[in-house]
Amino acid sequence: MIRIGICGYGNLGRGVEIAVQKAEDMALIGVFTRRNPSTVQTLGTKVYPIEEVLKFKDQIDVMILCGGSATDLPNQTPEFVKNFNVVDSFDTHAHIYMHYAHVDEMAKKSEKLGIISTGWDPGMFSLNRLYMEAILPNGTDYTFWGKGVSQGHSDAIRRIKGVKDARQYTIPKEEALARVRSGENPVLSTREKHLRDCYVVLEADADAQYVEDQIKTMPNYFDEYDTYVHFISQAELDRNHKGIPHGGFVIRTGNTQNGVHHKIEYSLKLDSNPEFTGSVMTAYARACYRLSQEGRTGAMTVFDVAPKYLSTKSLEELLKHSL
Repeated sequence: MIRIGICGYGNLGRGVEIAVQKAEDMALIGVFTRRNPSTVQTLGTKVYPIEEVLKFKDQIDVMILCGGSATDLPNQTPEFVKNFNVVDSFDTHAHIYMHYAHVDEMAKKSEKLGIISTGWDPGMFSLNRLYMEAILPNGTDYTFWGKGVSQGHSDAIRRIKGVKDARQYTIPKEEALARVRSGENPVLSTREKHLRDCYVVLEADADAQYVEDQIKTMPNYFDEYDTYVHFISQAELDRNHKGIPHGGFVIRTGNTQNGVHHKIEYSLKLDSNPEFTGSVMTAYARACYRLSQEGRTGAMTVFDVAPKYLSTKSLEELLKHSL
């Protein structure tokens, strides 16, 4: 059995717990949290304070890191990989290479393995963009996210002073999506492809204008988009924005010769963003364990992991039934 630890127990941590509990080759050792463990109600997994994590150094094969990309993972992943094999879902695209380099340095020193930026974007969408471009080099690819709740962007809003709670929806602009699907191959700016809709609950003494300005000018998250901020009550947020759906499309249009056109489209429609992301991370935890057993160290991404490492099936079964 692959022994799994979970660091952080928000929506994503719970999604990982659900996935690991369904994995026939895995066992959950514990959830590690910055909160008081007595206040954290899991689905049956034991909870420990994060300060005690090193006591489990020899009891955990892979630690799945479920913190946010804004402030948690840039510090946690390189720190944890000093003592554990790790998997994270770092999703700030502009900083992935820098994050990779930092984790790679620490992991090689400790002879551990860190698989970063797993999930669906980055992750599954990244793989599809690579496949599409390799197959249709004479073409253009487009990524559309949503409509759905972005966990990372919602978390980034909640970190702003004066914000009590928040949900952020990423919404594709229908006109842009239609132009791409028609084969027009338009050149689209970030602002032309998506808008961001933010629903925010303020603390009692918060400055609404300050919060709105902080959201709309936040680099890598909102500053390049048409962003709308709606201030609502906690009751309204709980009533109308309880779920965490998401999804999106990766599309590439191109040609193999003049007049011979092709379109590739990969799409996801998710009832629960964190449960799906947690399932992806769990599959990559399996790969992380197997690759570490083969002696692999340093940082890796979804581009480096062969698909066979993700599956519970043997190579023989995969060749007979899946290839």
